[in-house]
Amino acid sequence: MATTNDLKNGLVLNIDGNLWTVVEFQHVKPGKGPAFVRTKLKNVLSGKVVDKTFNAGLKVETATVDKRDMQYLYADGEDYVFMDSSTYDQLNVPRATVGEAADFLLENQDAVVAVHEGTVLYVELPASVELVISHTDPGLQGDRSTGGTKPATLETGREIQVPLFLETGTKVKVDTRSGDYLGRVS
Repeated sequence: MATTNDLKNGLVLNIDGNLWTVVEFQHVKPGKGPAFVRTKLKNVLSGKVVDKTFNAGLKVETATVDKRDMQYLYADGEDYVFMDSSTYDQLNVPRATVGEAADFLLENQDAVVAVHEGTVLYVELPASVELVISHTDPGLQGDRSTGGTKPATLETGREIQVPLFLETGTKVKVDTRSGDYLGRVS
């Protein structure tokens, strides 16, 4: 248990049996009336974001979420197998839990796996990853770097938009949160 005065970004709360992460918070002390805490909470499982206001000093139940550095090994049917980097324990994570992170996962890649009471909540990748373009149509004569974009398929199967001058086999940096092209890797 903690009070609303102990809230900080990233803290996971257990409210009505659901897990919520504190995205942002603000302590408010109006001229009249009692102080309160305005928060923006994100549901850990569904990703839904809500605004919630608490009275100052109110007790809230915190949840212990164990974030472990793990290495992605391979896909096993509908599961993804991760290995704890320190204990070498292997953990099977369902495709639904991995979500869109699967579009950027390569074997032996590091990720953070969040676990609560034995249940995997989510898989968190670094902000950007380097992937090779496995297929893209060649750019036409006269295409310039400031021109438009074209679709390109990455080695993981994800399709993104890249500048016209890029070719198949080029290594690119991709934002894992939005799937946007960030630049070429030399």
